[in-house]
Amino acid sequence: MSCPNNTSWFSASPTNYFSTLSSKLFMKKPFSLFLFLVIFSYPAFANVVEVAGYRFTAPENWKSSPPSSSMRKAQFSIAGENGKQAELVFFYFGQGGGGGVRANVDRRLKQFQVKRDQSVTEEVIHSVKTTFVRAWGTFLSGTPFGPKTAEPGYSLSGAIIEGKSGALFLKMVGDAEVVDQNHPVLVELIKQALAE
Repeated sequence: MSCPNNTSWFSASPTNYFSTLSSKLFMKKPFSLFLFLVIFSYPAFANVVEVAGYRFTAPENWKSSPPSSSMRKAQFSIAGENGKQAELVFFYFGQGGGGGVRANVDRRLKQFQVKRDQSVTEEVIHSVKTTFVRAWGTFLSGTPFGPKTAEPGYSLSGAIIEGKSGALFLKMVGDAEVVDQNHPVLVELIKQALAE
């Protein structure tokens, strides 16, 4: 691939290349400018999801995919350095939907057949009450009313955000090492969303 001024793709300065490219596009049809902006702004917004009026910006290495069920509003797969995986899912059922906080905490903890440890903490983030749930042990994966598969060495990082339009339920579950590494990232993601 060639770049402006006959320089190679790898030797061209990124700043000079995009500056030259954008200046040439600006002089052409408006559609060219529109296409340029879409292409080169996309990566910055690819991992932004909006749920119940809040915008959550996930790291680039969290891979977004279409929700696998109508109950899910967004979902991400998270690859760990150890080659194992975790998944983050956003649930939202509208104002008053999804049950109370305590019922959801109990439901999450009961998904562990054997628990090594667990914790439930409450925090007010930018005037929004948020409950964090952590658990470690053997997780029972599967659909709510279907067969379950025991997954030893798993961890849960969950959050219940009592938002302005009803509660949001975030659930990260998977390999314990991967979840533990990404738990602080999830907390920061929530804090940024609630600050907007």
